[in-house]
Amino acid sequence: MDYTLSIRRVAVLGGGISGLTTAYALARARESGAPIDEFLIEGSQRLGGVIETEHLDGFVVEKGPDSFISQKPEAAALCRELGLGDSLMGSNDAGRQTYILHNGKLTPLPDGLMMMLPTHVWPLLNSPLLPFGSKLNILAEWFFTPPKSKAADESVASFVRRHFGKAMLENIVEPLLAGVYGGDSAQLSVASVLPRFVEMERVYGSLVRAGLLGYKSMKRIPKGSKSPAKPQIRSLFVTLKGGLGDLIKALEQRLDPARVQLNRRILAIERADSNWRGPYRISCEGGVTYDVDAVVLALPAHECAKLLPSLHEGLAKSFEAIPYSSAVTVTLGFDPGVAELPPGFGFLVPKKEDRQLLACTFVHRKFRDRVPEGKAMLRCFLGGARDPEVLQRSDEEILKSVWRELCSILVLRDDPLFWRISRWPSAMAQYTVGHQDRVDRIMSQLAGFPRLFPAGNAYSGIGLSDCIRTARNAVKQVLEM
Repeated sequence: MDYTLSIRRVAVLGGGISGLTTAYALARARESGAPIDEFLIEGSQRLGGVIETEHLDGFVVEKGPDSFISQKPEAAALCRELGLGDSLMGSNDAGRQTYILHNGKLTPLPDGLMMMLPTHVWPLLNSPLLPFGSKLNILAEWFFTPPKSKAADESVASFVRRHFGKAMLENIVEPLLAGVYGGDSAQLSVASVLPRFVEMERVYGSLVRAGLLGYKSMKRIPKGSKSPAKPQIRSLFVTLKGGLGDLIKALEQRLDPARVQLNRRILAIERADSNWRGPYRISCEGGVTYDVDAVVLALPAHECAKLLPSLHEGLAKSFEAIPYSSAVTVTLGFDPGVAELPPGFGFLVPKKEDRQLLACTFVHRKFRDRVPEGKAMLRCFLGGARDPEVLQRSDEEILKSVWRELCSILVLRDDPLFWRISRWPSAMAQYTVGHQDRVDRIMSQLAGFPRLFPAGNAYSGIGLSDCIRTARNAVKQVLEM
């Protein structure tokens, strides 16, 4: 290959949402005249990573994530760009209610609570989730003064205990975080997982004061303006009518099949020669190699670590330092009348309840058109930091455990119509204490390797929009090289 030419060959490693977005954006740039020649390498036989949708007799079964949050715009913007705007669908927030399994019974999460932040105090003070002493702590927190000097980072558990005590942590915050990150609050970094709360502490001291004052300012109506007759409900969660698999299909359809390599396991990334203006060499199984000008690492950090030792041992170890947890989802469909459920979206299970379930979503309540008329569907979550051995169990063992626990919590009168188990090994990056330092170290080391760019959920957010944002950033850097 003559590297005096202006056209740059770019390899995108990984066919999940990060890699697909990267390849799609690079293809659009090439079609607009950018001097690049991009292609994507995926080790499995399908694209989409953890996003996979199955349609089964009118049921829309999400095997991985089922939605993205509306506060981050990147995922919805990509859907609209791909012509899927009319398929965007918000959650049924008018009926949104989440329960916490407390002493074996489903107890509503108090209204107006954003993680640990009360926008209304009375529902929290009236909740059976917290003992009397914890309610006094909430009132006293109004006068909280943060320490003058503290460590650069601390765990979520430490942060919550400082403000509200043990019960708030164990009964509310820990199950909420386990349902999102699958992580351990004693290990997760508050600065990386809940940066907004760290900023509130810096500005207000008291989180109660920040929550109440912030809520009042949002409700304040400028003089001379009129209050709307009916407040608009903005959905917290957004999905696609046909499932998130439609996003993967739309991205795949916009890629040239000749530029997508499936079932091609990557073994190593090396220098093709000692001249940094020359290419990287990507070695794959079967003796296949590619010489490229730039590489986008749209793989999990632990997969990146396996490819980099021959390039730089220290860089490989820095990627390896980002821990991951595994997850299992179990989806069950029911005939009408079989499942007697409370109103709402589902429930979360605190660690102290000693169950294998982390959470359960009432899918047919969360989104419309997920199930045939009158039927029901439950989606259960297991694994995470709480149960790292879940992947070692057979499908039969997992299903038996899930069914036993569901029957002890809900009224289920008959067996399900169907069940699906999905296993996601080492799929969720864990932002443990010191996470930002680890990311900064990776970025600092990558500065010594021109045209090697990371993308994915291991760095600055685990959601779909976060992955899309990192992919767009990688493409921007490629186009500027």
